[in-house]
Amino acid sequence: MSVHLPTDLPGCVLRPWRAADKEDLIREANNRKVWRNMTHTFPHPYTERDADHWLEIAANPGASIQLAIAMDGRAVGGIGVIAGDGIFAATAQFGYWLGEPHWGRGIASAAAAALAGRIGRERLFARLEAQVFDWNPASMRVLEKAGFAREAVLRSAATKDGCLIDTVLYARVFAEAGPVGD
Repeated sequence: MSVHLPTDLPGCVLRPWRAADKEDLIREANNRKVWRNMTHTFPHPYTERDADHWLEIAANPGASIQLAIAMDGRAVGGIGVIAGDGIFAATAQFGYWLGEPHWGRGIASAAAAALAGRIGRERLFARLEAQVFDWNPASMRVLEKAGFAREAVLRSAATKDGCLIDTVLYARVFAEAGPVGD
């Protein structure tokens, strides 16, 4: 996959994370409102050590994809997929986050559509999945704009911020079930 991916939003591109993004990463990620909508692997507070750890992971993603969302050259969030393995190798977990000052400007929607579209065109995975906490309808709209379909509500599936909550499973499918290969 190409390392620089344009979006349909002027000034917004998806690109590899780089060491120079460290200050932007800490500034944008160290926000309780951002953390509240992320999985348990996204820390809060977000420290310099966390940024160093993430930049190391992003530099060596293996079959996964980890990109910075850059707006006018500055990292304002992240997007990527975590590749499945074994019998789930055709499926990847899709996720993204955006610093709070950039919410509501179409950046997440443009980024999600660009990455999901590229994955589909290049057939990197047959299926993308994303789980969203039920208290985050804005993220549900982002996924729907990127061609994802709501598949299920997983009742009492996650614990976050001291609450047992439902998650909503979204998926975008690029290949129909059936025989694989010759």
